[in-house]
Amino acid sequence: MNAKDPGFPVALAAREFDVLRVLTYHRVSELKDTLWLDPRLISATPVAFARQMRYLAEHYHVVSMAEVLNAVENGTRLPRRAVLLTFDDAYRDFGEIAWPILKRYRLPVMLFVPTAYPDHPERAFWWDRLYRAIAYTSHTDLRETPLGPLSLGTSDQRKDSLYKVQSYAKTIPHARAMAFVDEVCTRLGYKQIEQETVLGWEKLRSLMKEGVALAAHTRTHPIMTQLSPEQVREEITGSLQDLRREIGSVLPVFSYPGGKHDDTVVRILKEEGFVMAFTTFGRNKLNSENLLRLGRTNITRRTSFPIFCLRLLPLVTYFDLWRRQRQHRSPMLTKPASIQYPA
Repeated sequence: MNAKDPGFPVALAAREFDVLRVLTYHRVSELKDTLWLDPRLISATPVAFARQMRYLAEHYHVVSMAEVLNAVENGTRLPRRAVLLTFDDAYRDFGEIAWPILKRYRLPVMLFVPTAYPDHPERAFWWDRLYRAIAYTSHTDLRETPLGPLSLGTSDQRKDSLYKVQSYAKTIPHARAMAFVDEVCTRLGYKQIEQETVLGWEKLRSLMKEGVALAAHTRTHPIMTQLSPEQVREEITGSLQDLRREIGSVLPVFSYPGGKHDDTVVRILKEEGFVMAFTTFGRNKLNSENLLRLGRTNITRRTSFPIFCLRLLPLVTYFDLWRRQRQHRSPMLTKPASIQYPA
């Protein structure tokens, strides 16, 4: 990559006012504490997360969603070095681990809720179901799949097979994808664990009273680009209805599952009254960006503390955006992080 590359962002000297960095987290946990959940959704251990939050509190201005919406509505400027913290999926460890740390440093946060899951421990996210099915099966292979035969004999083979199955499920219509997930789980002898992994409505109401901002993340967490327009609208309006019923007023903010969206999804969001929506990768200038396609920086367990600090810098956030644009051209080339699976 070099500055002559036409895909390389040139606005590296952008002013720090009206610029918003948005960080995305999913889970904060020790791997050993939730062995039944896909470990790739762990964004940080509790110790690492606390260190990251302390750094933000000391060196950046962490803004609330209300401040961001006010800046958009009234044309006011954000503080210099503004950062917005977001969590997707409302896993239980947000309330048990992440929120106490955020409160310690008095940092506001936005929590996006897939509203079909609170108070339904019998429901599990499809990626967690696939992880349990593949990681703990006694089978050594899975034959006759759309991806060909899949080897499950070793930890590395299970890791690669899980990645292939999860990636494939994101590329086909949602109904077919869920039928495919069900078939794989059944063939591998998956047994449902009624473990409450998502925060319940009572806890979500309590968190809201303590200052956590809540917003919609669809009802069932489908890839929005794999739905019909009617299904897209149903997921959006259904999540709004659930939130209004359970917590009252709802912020006009949305998070795209997996960051996936297109012009049709954006149009429907706008028609339903949403002001802002978040995808993945990049930072944003609120006076120039499409507010229904705001980028975020995803934090993972591979994000060491030095890398965390670097990714907040202007040059690196632009590089993230450039890298993501290139990955979109070949979305299957990025390999997952190393994960230890049961042999």
